[in-house]
Amino acid sequence: MAHTEATDPHGEAPEVRSQRSGSIPRAVDDNSAEPICPPATSTESAAEASTAPTAQRAHDEIRLRRIFDEQFTFIWRYLRRMGLNEADADDAAQKVFLVLSRKLDTIDTSKERAFLCGTAARVYSEFRRARMRRREVAGDSAAEPVDLALGPDDLADRQRARALLDAVLEQMDEKTRAVFVLFELEEMSTAQIADMLDLPAGTVASRLRRARESFHAIVKRMRAGGQLPGAN
Repeated sequence: MAHTEATDPHGEAPEVRSQRSGSIPRAVDDNSAEPICPPATSTESAAEASTAPTAQRAHDEIRLRRIFDEQFTFIWRYLRRMGLNEADADDAAQKVFLVLSRKLDTIDTSKERAFLCGTAARVYSEFRRARMRRREVAGDSAAEPVDLALGPDDLADRQRARALLDAVLEQMDEKTRAVFVLFELEEMSTAQIADMLDLPAGTVASRLRRARESFHAIVKRMRAGGQLPGAN
């Protein structure tokens, strides 16, 4: 799945099929406690039983596609800025939406992005541990996709900037880095971050302050070591 286009792994959502509304009232005889009207035929019962699940599946598919179209780019970018390379970010983002599809009926519509972000944080941790194990065994030398639309100079500049940002973010604590990425790079408010990460606003503010201090300290250290431009 390419990250530049929000393509749906589940395919085109089917049109919502017509569904029955309500059920036919059934009168009851007080003496017999049995329905006076004749029971539905087996064919009608089967149709009644199958309509609701079919309609629900169609509704879920439409909802899943909407969330995918609206949120995939954000989740992919979040994973990327947390430190995953492009190939791993692609795989991790797909895993996030797979988890979403399995738990869709338990997620309130107002909490969709918060659920995705929390899931993305857990999936990121899994991929990061896996990447560290790969490095221990054979090194992580997989090449990242190249944007052929960029000229050589632009591509080199972008790759250097990306590598430098990755190097700084990689040295930050995961909890403070998550807040830093959402606030500084995704330009979200502290209130939005608090809601998304299910944290008190004070905790978000505290982590953001520590993240900024850490970021500047890392940049200063890397410059002093000649790893960043601007070193004396």
